[in-house]
Amino acid sequence: MGDGFQFIDIILFALIAAFLVLRLRGVLGRRDGFKGQPRDPFAPPAGDRADNENVVALPEHGKSDPLDSLEADPSDPIEAGLAGLRQFDPGFDIEEFLVGARTAFEMIISAFAAGDTEALKPLLSRDVYANFAEEITKREEAGETLETVVTAIRISDIVEARVDGRTARLTIKFVSDQTNLTRDHEGRLIEGDPEATVEVTDFWTFERALKSRDPNWTLVATGTLD
Repeated sequence: MGDGFQFIDIILFALIAAFLVLRLRGVLGRRDGFKGQPRDPFAPPAGDRADNENVVALPEHGKSDPLDSLEADPSDPIEAGLAGLRQFDPGFDIEEFLVGARTAFEMIISAFAAGDTEALKPLLSRDVYANFAEEITKREEAGETLETVVTAIRISDIVEARVDGRTARLTIKFVSDQTNLTRDHEGRLIEGDPEATVEVTDFWTFERALKSRDPNWTLVATGTLD
């Protein structure tokens, strides 16, 4: 009887995990490897492409959201740049993107702490994955374990947008409360306080090829506020 309930619990957790991964893929997207070059149904005429190669910075949280309207003020480089992104992806929804980004943030941090490289691989660019995997290997060789719990994400703002050719990059500022503990091979605490949370500010950049209809965003850079 006990084994039967345990088996049911395993199936339930597997279904929940599958739902979260599918939700993340649907909102934020992921890369599975090489893809061909399909015709871009959202691409503007060739003569208009130069206008979409601007590098623009988004305003801080609290200012008006330029994605609220496609009728951008041509004198405002922020609105003009985001309107150019919308030409490639008219269905882009900034709030939906941020929901996916927050989900990715927690999943990636949890997977990194657990040393789960298989969970990290589809969410990261090749270079970021290599850096994460190297740190995981160093930790394992030292016999150390990392425990990270994100107790709250208090801020998740887009602070920069770049549209280079047909590649979009959005940088998100995350301010989160975390508990980070490092233990040695015997389980002894060597860094961190289990009773305390720390405020961490991260800047993560997600990238997407605009030649696809799929919301295929990948984490391509990370940074912290010193």
